[in-house]
Amino acid sequence: MDVSTTPIAERIARVLAGERLSANAQGQEESAGAHVDAVWRDHLPEALAVLRTLREPDQAMAEAGDVAIWEKMVRAAIEGSKPRTVVL
Repeated sequence: MDVSTTPIAERIARVLAGERLSANAQGQEESAGAHVDAVWRDHLPEALAVLRTLREPDQAMAEAGDVAIWEKMVRAAIEGSKPRTVVL
């Protein structure tokens, strides 16, 4: 199985931005990549809302795998998306 090097919160935020901007989705831009690169961070709150919703799998998901591992993975994604605090 492939493992992404990009955090899931960023990937979700980029998809949300692309959905709004790209002509391939709901937007108007024929080439939205640069614009997505510039604004995806604005969609992080929405991405985190999606991740919080995913903490609890639905019935089909629960039947397909280990619920405890799923929850642990989603919680790790949420924690990993928090800005790092620097103490000076």
